[in-house]
Amino acid sequence: MPKADNRHVLEYLRQHQQRMVADLQRFIELESPTSHKAAVDAFGVALAEELRGLGGELEVIPKAEVGDVLRARWNPGAGGVVILSHMDTVWDVGTVAGRPTRIDGDRIYGVGSMDMKGGIVIALWALRALRELALFPAQPITYLLNSDEETGSRHSSAEIEAEALAHDVVFVTEPPQDGKYKTQRKGTGHYIVTAKGRAAHSGADHARGINAIKELAHQVLAIEAMTDYSIGTTANVGVINGGTRANVVPAQAQMEINTRATTRANQQFIHEQIMSLQPRHPEAELIIEHGGGVPPMERTPQIAALFKRAQALAAEMGIALDEGSTGGGSDGNKTAALGVPTLDGMGIVGDGGHAINEYGEISSLSERAAIMAAMLREDL
Repeated sequence: MPKADNRHVLEYLRQHQQRMVADLQRFIELESPTSHKAAVDAFGVALAEELRGLGGELEVIPKAEVGDVLRARWNPGAGGVVILSHMDTVWDVGTVAGRPTRIDGDRIYGVGSMDMKGGIVIALWALRALRELALFPAQPITYLLNSDEETGSRHSSAEIEAEALAHDVVFVTEPPQDGKYKTQRKGTGHYIVTAKGRAAHSGADHARGINAIKELAHQVLAIEAMTDYSIGTTANVGVINGGTRANVVPAQAQMEINTRATTRANQQFIHEQIMSLQPRHPEAELIIEHGGGVPPMERTPQIAALFKRAQALAAEMGIALDEGSTGGGSDGNKTAALGVPTLDGMGIVGDGGHAINEYGEISSLSERAAIMAAMLREDL
């Protein structure tokens, strides 16, 4: 793509930045918590209209328990690019009424502004700029918007993985890390460990009891000791409960564990450690359940090369772009684990995701859309 075309796209997007902000405000007000199918579907209806207006061949993939998935195609065929976004947020319906969208300087504050309605605006306007400027590429482009990313994409993983395998590269519109595209993400794991002992009266028959909380306390220390910051592995006991009354030796206690690892090898190692835990008390019992997780997004040479191309195109437009890593997971973990080069963090710059001070930087809307538009025209 000639440098002049890149700059022309950026200029177009800057001229239309207020319309981008208006779209973002409208999307924020269309609240879409994962657990509220009707609300997510209502947001999907608005997005479907946008996608049809951009000439996409739209398919609505029905889902029974969560919002329907949207898939739009341009130039259908093998290869090309798939863009991934999610429509759902962590915010309940009614939150906007108490925390309305507001603009302060270059910041737009609003629940879901950064994660990830700003990213949706960026993708839509990248496509719109290319279409309006007669620069739309001939290669296949698919835009997939799922509805349950905030709860692990259990209901949409099949579509995500199928589209990734059918394309050459994946762009994910999650927010960047401190403005940096994400070329590496940690993998996650979730476990539930239940300790079973034997109840007894804490005064009259204490010696006969087997304290499940005490047993679990030993296991907590063992799990926390699995954390190794030098290689980026963490094991966190985040929830614990047990017992019934203070004067009863507890017969059962339970904890939930979250793990993070930068490589699949390290993820497998900590998995094996947790699954092989043994009770300290000879008569206690441990029940260990693996609740799933996502593999790491490792920084492969292909992902590094994809970022370098984006960085070079950004530089041609006078935009500084760097790469980073994060401990959080996304749908990009799934696509990268399939061996498909994945560039994540292509959404709006901001901060406060999942927090009441969530915001996006308005100036980044046009800049990040221009970078995506340039990448969509590349032979990747």
